[in-house]
Amino acid sequence: MGGLREVAAPFVVPGPSGVSVRTRLKGLTGGDEKVLRLVGDHLGALASRDLRARCAAGPDHDSGQWAQRKRVLTEESSSRWAGSVTKATHDQWALARRGLLAYIHSLRAGIRTIAHRLSLPIGEKGSKRAPGGYRSRREWFAKSRRLHVLEDRLKAVQADWQAGVVRVVRGGKRLLNTRHHLEAAGLTHEQWHARWQAGRRFLQADGESGKRYGNETLRVAPDGQVSLKLPAPLAHLANAPHGRYVLAARVSFAHRGEQWADRVTANRAVAYRIHEDVQRGRWYLTASWTVPPVQTLPLAAARANGVVGVDTNADHLAAWRLDRHGNPLGEPLRFAYGLTGTADHRDAQVRHALIRLLHFAGRHGLAIAVEDLDFTADKTREKYGCRKKFRNLISGMPTSRLRARLVSMAAELGIRVIAVDPAYTSKWGARHWQKPLTSRTRKATRHDAAAVAIGRRALGHPIRRRTAPPPHDQSDRAGHRTVQARPGAPGREGHRPRIPGPRTRSVGAGRGANAVDQNAHHRPGRSAEHEPWQQDSLPLSL
Repeated sequence: MGGLREVAAPFVVPGPSGVSVRTRLKGLTGGDEKVLRLVGDHLGALASRDLRARCAAGPDHDSGQWAQRKRVLTEESSSRWAGSVTKATHDQWALARRGLLAYIHSLRAGIRTIAHRLSLPIGEKGSKRAPGGYRSRREWFAKSRRLHVLEDRLKAVQADWQAGVVRVVRGGKRLLNTRHHLEAAGLTHEQWHARWQAGRRFLQADGESGKRYGNETLRVAPDGQVSLKLPAPLAHLANAPHGRYVLAARVSFAHRGEQWADRVTANRAVAYRIHEDVQRGRWYLTASWTVPPVQTLPLAAARANGVVGVDTNADHLAAWRLDRHGNPLGEPLRFAYGLTGTADHRDAQVRHALIRLLHFAGRHGLAIAVEDLDFTADKTREKYGCRKKFRNLISGMPTSRLRARLVSMAAELGIRVIAVDPAYTSKWGARHWQKPLTSRTRKATRHDAAAVAIGRRALGHPIRRRTAPPPHDQSDRAGHRTVQARPGAPGREGHRPRIPGPRTRSVGAGRGANAVDQNAHHRPGRSAEHEPWQQDSLPLSL
């Protein structure tokens, strides 16, 4: 078993740090929509200009430059609008910077894999942990050329990283590229231009605690009235005092409405964002705020009543309930979801599967044990070579979406989530649990066995059902070694304790004192037979 990597300890996943809810702006007049577009286009132009200045500053940007950018924007908007724009710009630059670093890691992983496979003879088979050589001279030659391409890309990207250069598109790179393929996208130029303008508008404002209703720039009153502070060049469009514009629409939040009302009534910070869905012809308002960190429940308390182990797959969640001793209870569970269709449909499928899982865990008072999956390195096309279906399978697994949804939904229901190291759960689960869990009326799959392995790891038990037998004498010399003895139990690898009284019905009381020492018994091959005091056999002449 040499070469196995160290398995990290399980931990209770902390709850979400923020809340976001959305509602539709119904009843907007033509004048309201015109004002929203004018304000959004004006602030969007300022955001584009500020983003260019932030990218030019690079990693040497400091608080003084930030203050200078804010002063420039304040002259054409307001101090609060300028603060929201500069913060959003910095967040966008930081996101692009993290994406560039992830791309560097991906290129390095691909270069290492190709270089390793090129160094092997053609046709050599790989192992479970490393790929083998390429199948033909043609593939070897093509990959050698690709190696040079990746090395050139890596040099260019590393130069950008050192210089602090990032490439950001306000409105989205995908929408920008769609401009060159309008026929394939089924759009006219006017339709594309409307989406492009809507994507580049800026209508979001950060909240401020202590201000009226938690936001001075975009304000939503408890009765649902929405008003916004107009930038200085558009102040003539105001229909309310102090340069404000009040929309005709009234809003209400069906989800978390009571929490939102409590915050705005207490003048606690709430951030808002207004955006237009051009395809549907609708306007939406999104409210978000931070929540105080909740003290994480101790791991021992989270798994006191047992867990439900969950194995994440491309089209379903395989789950099995385990008691606190690690024993599977009941039947395996499966929560299916589909990842076809639109993004909203896929998201709804994931939420439906998770809510069914959460309802089951809530009925039985269980915590949920999941793998702390990270397929960043496994998504590279070089690791699995021509196994395109397997690469697509891994890339299609919604790990980050499931993680984010599960944590937020479980926090609402008061259910704890335990994350475990995913190392060897599928392999060891299939080896030690798939066959024992299979019966005439039930056929356990590898995913079901993996769910049991995940649950046992979350409970602190080894995945194996029983440890290896003692090396000699069955059990007497080395002592019993089973999973009933916890890892921290004193003397779990030592001799069995002496229990007064007979060990079997044929032995009298007090005869079990020498059960540990096998040399004290008169058995063939033991040293007791060759002691000097052993009596010789009687002569035949007597």
